[in-house]
Amino acid sequence: MKEITIGNRRIGAGNPPFIIAELSGNHNQSLGRALDIVKAAAKAGAHAFKIQTYTPETMTLNIQNGDFMIHESNGLWKGKSLFELYKEAYTPWEWHQTIFDCCKELGMIPFSTPFDETSLEFLETLDVACYKIASFENNDIPLLRKVAAKGKPMIISTGMASLGEIENAVKTIHDAGCDDFILLKCTSSYPASPDNSNLNTIPYLRDIFHCQVGLSDHTLGVGAAVASVALGSTVIEKHFTLNRDEGGVDSAFSLEPEEFATLVKETDAAWKSLGGVSIGPTKEEEHSLQFRRSIYISKDIKAGEVLSMENISVIRPGFGLDPKYYDLLLGKQIKRDLKIGTPLSWEQLL
Repeated sequence: MKEITIGNRRIGAGNPPFIIAELSGNHNQSLGRALDIVKAAAKAGAHAFKIQTYTPETMTLNIQNGDFMIHESNGLWKGKSLFELYKEAYTPWEWHQTIFDCCKELGMIPFSTPFDETSLEFLETLDVACYKIASFENNDIPLLRKVAAKGKPMIISTGMASLGEIENAVKTIHDAGCDDFILLKCTSSYPASPDNSNLNTIPYLRDIFHCQVGLSDHTLGVGAAVASVALGSTVIEKHFTLNRDEGGVDSAFSLEPEEFATLVKETDAAWKSLGGVSIGPTKEEEHSLQFRRSIYISKDIKAGEVLSMENISVIRPGFGLDPKYYDLLLGKQIKRDLKIGTPLSWEQLL
């Protein structure tokens, strides 16, 4: 599978998972809080930091009824209009440069999700390393075409998309000149439940589209993200906040700093544990071979005596003959006196 380079990070099975902290609207319209979140994400070990670039006007219409209202069944944001939600959640464009500079100073790769052509062209002026396509925009073929034409790696969330829609998105970006892309398995509910995560989709998408695949995770905790690494996830995106109790449009399904640090640590451990196919003792196990079972003299015996169940035993440690020879050895004579605790060897037999 082709590796992809984003900033100074190589992404692929031979590299640790690429961990992205998502700001979304958790800044609560405070640049100071946004920068505190950046610093906390860097300290927690995030490799990249993602924001979203839009204005309420580029997302929807300022209508406070009908189709433009979020109904009760939609959970966290019920009772708001779409315009109200995006007005509360959007990241002011004048903050972008400051946030990106802070990320770079702290060793993280900053990038964003453009939602229309104006936001894309604005982000181009900031020389971002890659672009993210949100699940709700993965069917916006004109947007996909414009983003792909910029010639930068793309990360595409697949939430809600049918296989045909994903195929259409992939074909669109290929035709527009983008060959470096990553598909993220995503369940677009907030929060998502583990039983709706369907992580087995990750290797399925990888094998169909022959690309790097990861997880945009809206579940609570880190279990799903860690499990996804074993299934081939090379990128993990999680929403990040300083403190869920302080609110924020996405705070309910965001990780706090200590939890995010656990995510980074445990996904790295999961990746390291995959290794390769290994049968037999590893180098680290070689010293433990001595504690396997083997055949020992379990009772003092004299030269010429016959080995029996009364004078030999299969016990630890492992310096005697292999237990597989036990039945063969019964009835054999020994050459010399042997004391209890002597490891049995072929040289001791007549």
